[in-house]
Amino acid sequence: MFARVKKSGKYQYLQIVENRREGSKVVQRVIATVGRMDQLNAKGGVEPLIRSLARYSEKVLLVLSGKKGVSAQSKKIGPALIFERIWEELGVRKVIKDLLKERKFEFDVERAIFLTVLHRLFVSGSDRACEKWRRDYEIANVENLSLHHMYRAMAFLGEKLTDQKDATPFTPRCTKDLVEEDMFFARRDLFTELDLVFFDTTSIYFEGAGGETIGKKGHSKDHRPDLNQMVVGAVIDDNGKPICCEMWPGNTADVKSMIPVVDRVRSRFAIKRFCIVADRGMISNDTMQQLEDPVRNIPYILGARLRKVNEIKRDVLSRTGRYKEVYPEGTKSKDPAPLKVKEVWVDNKRYIICLNTKQARKDEADRQAIIESLQDRVKAGPKSMIGNKGYRKYLKVTRGSITIDHEKVKTEARFDGKWVLKTNTDLSAEQVALKYKELWQVEHAFRDLKSILETRPIFHQRDETIRGHVFCSFLALALRKELDRRLEQAGQNFEWADIKQDLKALQETLIEDDGKRLTIRSKCVGVCGNVFQAVGVAIPPTIREM
Repeated sequence: MFARVKKSGKYQYLQIVENRREGSKVVQRVIATVGRMDQLNAKGGVEPLIRSLARYSEKVLLVLSGKKGVSAQSKKIGPALIFERIWEELGVRKVIKDLLKERKFEFDVERAIFLTVLHRLFVSGSDRACEKWRRDYEIANVENLSLHHMYRAMAFLGEKLTDQKDATPFTPRCTKDLVEEDMFFARRDLFTELDLVFFDTTSIYFEGAGGETIGKKGHSKDHRPDLNQMVVGAVIDDNGKPICCEMWPGNTADVKSMIPVVDRVRSRFAIKRFCIVADRGMISNDTMQQLEDPVRNIPYILGARLRKVNEIKRDVLSRTGRYKEVYPEGTKSKDPAPLKVKEVWVDNKRYIICLNTKQARKDEADRQAIIESLQDRVKAGPKSMIGNKGYRKYLKVTRGSITIDHEKVKTEARFDGKWVLKTNTDLSAEQVALKYKELWQVEHAFRDLKSILETRPIFHQRDETIRGHVFCSFLALALRKELDRRLEQAGQNFEWADIKQDLKALQETLIEDDGKRLTIRSKCVGVCGNVFQAVGVAIPPTIREM
């Protein structure tokens, strides 16, 4: 049966009609004529009839505007649907649940941690803001969580363990270490060894003291030496998967952190042999000796300082030899400005000189622009150049007069577009250069981590909660990198801003009327459908009963 409008003369009538089969034909029979449409509309007679009929349907809920007792609430469903699946498949939920078996928390710690991680992914606000943020999102089993629950969950992650076997000299072994190890071993069957381990550090400053021991003044990569800070290190494998994060007091020097990290990675994750790839800030003579010690025998690819190491300036860069062009494996078309490499040996030490011809042209043009500007400023006197570091390295001061130092200009030209790597591996020069370029994915990871950590000022005042707070950001990074990996496997490449916007646009509206509940899903727009497909999550139906 169905309703139709039948015109008769100058009026239209609302009828209820039934389709009936008579032999091989289908005929329509008018069951009832409800009335003239103009009169029904004038008296508001259609809506009460529909509402009355809806009471006898188990599958239909109709909401009529202006009627009391009808409620509607919309929530964003995309973020939790996607990242709950990744959270589950990475094994994070199981790991945390297993660690909580012997604990007697009166709230769901795993849900508090997931809520915090999801919040970091989509807003990067403080934990205080998370409590209000969650009201607009559909997230399972977080209704009864309060701010103090999230603080206690942070403290649980940063809690010091009784067993301090694999602790570094800078920080104790904590619950978060167990989470990292269990997550690693849960996916260990996917590969047998870590061929490469990328390591880099960054600093995060505090507005306040920064806990009891973590907040210290040191070399600030944020250019805030006046504030206490902490140092965060990240270890990532050659597939771009974050393995673990390290947290130290802010006065810990990079050159002192590498050896403890190398030893700790090998011990914690039961890895016999791997190659460490790190930036030039990690190099010191002591670090080199310890890496090459027969007891450790760690293969490495490390960036070297061009301007500060005499051996590199004097011997490495002056060696003659032809450069070889380097192309990433699987590249179909040649780059018009490919990376070039040259191998140099000095006193049984192996160096790889890398040359980016495009960057070399830029460096030369930038320097030439400075020299041309200097020629005008030298005539104006020394006062015009005070405080300009870019100018000072090209100047010669003699008895109060300033001239352009052409020898310095010539020396600086030797560094155009170049960087030097030091390695003890058996890899070819081309492979060494490409592996070092992959270190940039760690730098990208740190940029992501810092955007996720845009929560300053950090309100936590205890070391445990600070460690837990930072580790939740690391978990958020792990979820995002896993999503990137799955999208890449599906042949998709989207901006993170677009992914966030389109996932948040997917909403469900819950309508309640006379004891009946129905949800209506919004349209899936932008890249949202591709993300669901890549992760293997089914998009909820447009309309469903509750």
